Amino acid sequence: MTVALSLQTERDTERDSEALAALADLDSPAAHAWLAQLSADFARGAAALDAGPHFPHDNLTRLRRAGLLALTVPRALGGREATLAQTLRVVRAIARGEPSTALIFVMQCLYHLRLQANPHWPAALKERVARDAVEHGALINSLRVEPELGSPSRGGLPATVGRREGDRWILNGHKLYSTGSPGLTWFAVWGRTDEPEPRVGTWLVHRDSPGARFGKPWNHLGMRATGSHEVIFENVEVPLDQAVDLQPPGPANGMDPETAVWMNVLLPAIYDGVARAARDWFVQWAATRVPSGLNAPLASLDSFQQTVGRIDALLLANRVLLDAGANGDVPAGEAQTLKYLVSRHAIDAVEIALEASSNPGLSRDNALERHYRDVLCARIHTPQNDIVLGNLGRAAFASFTSFTSSNALNDTASHDQ
Repeated sequence: MTVALSLQTERDTERDSEALAALADLDSPAAHAWLAQLSADFARGAAALDAGPHFPHDNLTRLRRAGLLALTVPRALGGREATLAQTLRVVRAIARGEPSTALIFVMQCLYHLRLQANPHWPAALKERVARDAVEHGALINSLRVEPELGSPSRGGLPATVGRREGDRWILNGHKLYSTGSPGLTWFAVWGRTDEPEPRVGTWLVHRDSPGARFGKPWNHLGMRATGSHEVIFENVEVPLDQAVDLQPPGPANGMDPETAVWMNVLLPAIYDGVARAARDWFVQWAATRVPSGLNAPLASLDSFQQTVGRIDALLLANRVLLDAGANGDVPAGEAQTLKYLVSRHAIDAVEIALEASSNPGLSRDNALERHYRDVLCARIHTPQNDIVLGNLGRAAFASFTSFTSSNALNDTASHDQ
């Protein structure tokens, strides 16, 4: 079944004055307290969003009214121009409460982080999209994955095609895993031209454009509230100046170093938040579960104390790694390793809690099984584990080869003297 797109997320200019006051200084105790309350509020509705699944319209409205959907928009355009450390703090709070909302939010932050520095967009269009986020909380995300192509990070040309026709482009194609699609105002659609020597780039499509519709709905194991539906474009008219970044096909990964660091900090931070919510559930359960044969809480047993210790050790490592990345202590070339390590630690932490809690942990009546389904989705984001580990291995061998070659040259020089 396919349905036409309709913007259910409220587009208004109303703002929450209390939230704006609390968040005026993102590093203040007032901001920390507001974010902690946000986590708790989002957590109360997370199970219902997952069960539907339902798109988190209300959560996004709350973020919009707090001015957070323009968090990385430059101050000159009305945004907050937050640092990576400040953005990480907000992502952690959202993710600990409801991770699907956090993923949509991260995509918004990353897009606006790099938008204004992109020389291939018309200045007026960049400003329009940014001010739409500031004034209306308009969401934007890249739509790249296709049924035949799979992940673009593995290379290949998109099947989505833009055809020049007079003063417009005509766009046709299918996109999968379109995170946030029920709430997006702007679809940044990756495609290619129909020219003899095709160029690839982005067609910026407003969601109200005739011919844009949903296809197959998102029906995933975890992160079920992201609304990552198939989106179909059939003869969608796009103004000429909204086809941007049109260039000959090149390397699959053209991400700039700053964006690479931000992405490899913020994406795994979502799943670290999931693991912390799972840890909180497990501690509460073990502290209140009193088996009749024990006549004391499970938390009194040394084995359960060690189990929580193992979980907390993993989460401590995650905190140190993410903070290091956010503070600029991890080179861009090593940032992928953050994503690998933090994601692995998060998955391991939830699995430890799941094993120790046994049947209660797997019960659909409890939150832990939802956290487990959600945290497994950490593995699907680019860069995938095989890419990260392959890059690390090649760098190690390249360094060894360079080292041995240098030593050989030094030995030869010393013998010639």
